[in-house]
Amino acid sequence: MRKQEHFLIIGAGIAGLNAALALNAKGRTLTLIEKDSPPPNTTADEAFEVWERKGVGHLRHSHAFLARLYLLLRNSYPDLLQLLLDAGCRELRFADGVPESLRDIYQSIPKDEDLTILTSRRTTLEFVMRRYVANLEGVHFLTDARVKDLMHDKKPDGTLVVKGVLLEQAGETQTIAANIVIDAAGKNGLGMDWLKKAGIDVRTEIENAGILYFTRHYRLKPGREEPPRGKFPGAADLGYIKYGLFPGDNGCFSITLAVPEIEVEIRRTIIRPENFDKICANIPGISQWIDPNRSDAKSRVFGMGELVSQWRHMVEDDKPIVENYFPMGDNLIRSNPLYGRGCSFAAIQAQGLAEALSLHSDTTKQALHYYMVATREIRPFYDAMRKQDQASIRRAAHDLDPNYTPGLKARIMKSFVTDAVEIAIRSDLAIFRQVMASFHMIDHPTAWLKKPRNMFKLFSTWIKGKKRNQKYYMPKLGPNRTEMFLLLELSPDADWEHYNRAA
Repeated sequence: MRKQEHFLIIGAGIAGLNAALALNAKGRTLTLIEKDSPPPNTTADEAFEVWERKGVGHLRHSHAFLARLYLLLRNSYPDLLQLLLDAGCRELRFADGVPESLRDIYQSIPKDEDLTILTSRRTTLEFVMRRYVANLEGVHFLTDARVKDLMHDKKPDGTLVVKGVLLEQAGETQTIAANIVIDAAGKNGLGMDWLKKAGIDVRTEIENAGILYFTRHYRLKPGREEPPRGKFPGAADLGYIKYGLFPGDNGCFSITLAVPEIEVEIRRTIIRPENFDKICANIPGISQWIDPNRSDAKSRVFGMGELVSQWRHMVEDDKPIVENYFPMGDNLIRSNPLYGRGCSFAAIQAQGLAEALSLHSDTTKQALHYYMVATREIRPFYDAMRKQDQASIRRAAHDLDPNYTPGLKARIMKSFVTDAVEIAIRSDLAIFRQVMASFHMIDHPTAWLKKPRNMFKLFSTWIKGKKRNQKYYMPKLGPNRTEMFLLLELSPDADWEHYNRAA
């Protein structure tokens, strides 16, 4: 018979809720401690307007669950998935994203169903998940409560062993004992400060993502439908700006524009709703969506900065630096939200912890197993994203420099990506499937690229040349930097002058 266990989960956001889903079991009590007030007693649709989550700065930015997380819901929590769909969340199928150049030859296969995105406003996803978790046996919520410190002992070898937390609620302080503490308090969590006070310095890798986020929400007018899919993609990179369209629940959708930090002028301008809409109106892939005859804006422009990639090392010299305490979600691993993998990272960590606890009774082995799963399943994607971020930072600086001339190696690599990789993805359905499986974290991020057959296809595509591949090239996706700056009545050279002064 299982000994009664009490687990504390700090934070009731997506990471904390995933922890509760994964760890809920007979003989366990789970207490989620949330510093914000409980959700309003309303519908998921209305929650977007009224739910205040001061602890979640990205609450009203675009969100989606990639296929890795969708499959977890479909296979392990089908009743929760149905509740999300009943609330209006959308399943975007693989077939919905097939490029125009492949649609005429596309034939579905069973695996295509595994490459499904679940998309919705973040408030709807969290609102429905929270209600579901609250109804699970043995799960309790403490709201308007703050954890002030960790309660702990130390082993003879100096390893910290967490025993519970010091909690403040309604002006009163109390200690709560726990077998395990999961810290899903997010990027602003204080867990590392508590460990430092106890004499534990956590080694942390951190790099600036070099980008800022701006999101606005819209809603289709009554009786109006979404625009038909055309040749222009709903997400693309124009260099000086990246854009993404996110169909949401209940006729809603959001558009996110991501701007390099170095682009000071446009990022100052984009926060104004009229400028945000003007930019969108001049990008063919999203312009039809915000046509005033089709939809209405339903929010201001939400900005988000201080975006970093961060990896905290909780194991040193093959030993966990703390036991019975598991940072999770952004508290352990952060990445640029541009790639949409944060929620999937959190779910993988939660499932990894459940696996660790089921396989090991020894607390050291539990910790080692948890971090082994996170490293094995997440690190390849983390490293790939970090490299892409650094390449984007360099590209943004080069785009500002009127005197920059790429070297031979840079020109060859650009040609390989533009004239081989991108063309192969739009001309070969098998390669497109494999690329999407990697994007969705079903396969290793470079698994498709390491296959000899695919490399042969890439080089064959490259050798054909632009003329024979002409029909697979994308049309112009939007104004270039100078054209957009003139539309916005900005100086295209101002940022380069600012950059030089700062340097």
